[in-house]
Amino acid sequence: MEPSERQRAKKRLERVAWYLDNSIPIPGLDARIGIDGLIGLLPGIGDTLGALLSSYLLGEAARLGAPKSVLVKMAFNIALDALVGAIPVLGDLFDFVWKANQRNVDILNQYLDRPRKTVVTSRIFAWVLAVALVGFVIFIGWFGYLVIRALWAAATAG
Repeated sequence: MEPSERQRAKKRLERVAWYLDNSIPIPGLDARIGIDGLIGLLPGIGDTLGALLSSYLLGEAARLGAPKSVLVKMAFNIALDALVGAIPVLGDLFDFVWKANQRNVDILNQYLDRPRKTVVTSRIFAWVLAVALVGFVIFIGWFGYLVIRALWAAATAG
């Protein structure tokens, strides 16, 4: 990709992130929210729609050549935004503060400006995330085993 085309893509993605996360000033406060936060207020489908809009940035990052480790870090931001955002009220407040789209554009810009450093930190993040997920699965399995064992003991004790 030519440098001028890459610059245009960066500007476009920064503008999309701004609309999604910071385009609406909150009167009386020194804070801003975006379309993503407002869409997230819709019960049931708001956070799903927000994640779909955010995935545009992820697709563009892939098109710009971002490696899988960077894409995983960006996808984590989107998933966390959508999952926590699904919690009534607290999730909406989180959505206004987290600003996953702006974070993702920052990650992508870091990659485009300093690819080596960003790839290293993204790989470390991906490995820590993978270890945490494996640990969580092991914990859930262990917890399930304890629950089944306790239910079995209660059922056969009588």
